Amino acid sequence: MENTQPKSTPLLIPASETSERMSHSANSFLEVLSPELRDKACQPFDGNERFRWHYIPIEMWERQGVSLQELNEKQQDAAFALMESGLSANGYKKARAIINLETILGEIEKTNGDGRLERNPEYYFFTVFGDPGGNGAWGWRAEGHHISLNFTVVNRELVSPNPFFFGSNPAEVPEGEKKGLRVLYAEEDLARQLLLSFTPYQKTQAVINTEAPPDILTRNAPKVEFDAVEGIAVETMQTHQRELLIQVVHEYIDRLPDEVAEIERRKLRESSVNDIHFAWAGGEERRMPHYYRLHGPQFFVEYDNTQNDANHIHSVWRHIEDDFGVDLLRLHYNKTDHHDH
Repeated sequence: MENTQPKSTPLLIPASETSERMSHSANSFLEVLSPELRDKACQPFDGNERFRWHYIPIEMWERQGVSLQELNEKQQDAAFALMESGLSANGYKKARAIINLETILGEIEKTNGDGRLERNPEYYFFTVFGDPGGNGAWGWRAEGHHISLNFTVVNRELVSPNPFFFGSNPAEVPEGEKKGLRVLYAEEDLARQLLLSFTPYQKTQAVINTEAPPDILTRNAPKVEFDAVEGIAVETMQTHQRELLIQVVHEYIDRLPDEVAEIERRKLRESSVNDIHFAWAGGEERRMPHYYRLHGPQFFVEYDNTQNDANHIHSVWRHIEDDFGVDLLRLHYNKTDHHDH
């Protein structure tokens, strides 16, 4: 099935406060690093490394940049300040909780006799692409197991915040001091609430498979390539169902800094909301393997919870045409007649 949704042009809406905060945080981070660490942390903006991202452990994916393990306390604080500049207060809280889950996961795996991978909360890497102090395009990435934040900044005012990945293992902590903790509970519960609100006929449209795929289908591809539009369209939903779906979308948008999140909400309002499709695969109840996606004219969300007895979440927010700021850069340079770019 081909994608019949109209492609929308992303709006060039300034996020000046956020871009300045990111620039300041990135410069402050680089300033506290030794020359050797700074060399590790810096990459050219126009290189291929900027498009190379993943959410799996370091043993399975060699990462560039400088890790928390290599940094002293002052340098770590500067790294986390950079991460915080790209997140809302709640988004930052989720990110730190995901990192802290590495310790809990390590303890669970040792108890189960599975110590193949080292679960280290300092295996998170920070990379700056280009010059954050200049007027040209630059970007940064914070990444490790179950976190991949990728930001592109143009002309000190335009911000592209994708791909944006959060995962959680365990999805619910089974025992110990943090028993019951669910870092990404809203991403799961709101989508299931929407599914359960459907009539039997609506479910036949929404449920695309009785079995969930083992992971998000786009994985770590540098661009969303997903022509098939499946699931139930918003235009066929009842009012309360539409409101639930918007809540699910906002759960992803609201991970971003307030200024950037408001831009994403504005894009959502000004696009064809009726063309958004919600697709579900797998079981309906908690702890049954399940998957869903939201396919809109501009954005693409995937969520999967199948591994570790359906207690292991992967979720990603992406722009269909503008991951890594590709379309943002093109539109900006066309608008400003910077043909040399």
